[in-house]
Amino acid sequence: MTHPADTISFEMQKADEQAIRIHLQDCDKHFIPVLSEKVDLQEYAKKIFDKAKTFEAWQNGKLIGLIAAYFNNAQEGKGFITSVSVSEEQKGKGIAAALLKNCLEYAHDHHFSAVSLEVSGQNKPAISLYKKFGFLEQSRKDGSLIMNISFEPSS
Repeated sequence: MTHPADTISFEMQKADEQAIRIHLQDCDKHFIPVLSEKVDLQEYAKKIFDKAKTFEAWQNGKLIGLIAAYFNNAQEGKGFITSVSVSEEQKGKGIAAALLKNCLEYAHDHHFSAVSLEVSGQNKPAISLYKKFGFLEQSRKDGSLIMNISFEPSS
């Protein structure tokens, strides 16, 4: 039986910079490739906090899932998902799918016509999830896939 305290809540823009940094550090070695080999985690957490919309999963006061997306290009109607992460012990519970659904609903509701992302070609579970949601491969770059989903903006 699950405790009410163990329930997962989904939020938007609740995490502060420190919560984002701690979560990214927690997930770091599970990124393909390891995230800290590509970015400074502290600077990246600050950039996400300052510039991205965050779609979050929380459990017992801890950030356990995060999608960070830039929706700064309203003129073109294009968003970009910069980060998708779920704590290792929480994987396989549908958290990433729920966060992705929230992110894409936000994009649609705010009149964005497309969302893209970059994912390692080696990250088969992530690619499978994105395809399930309708993302299509647009191109390849340095072992990564650039994937995109387009939808009719709401009127």
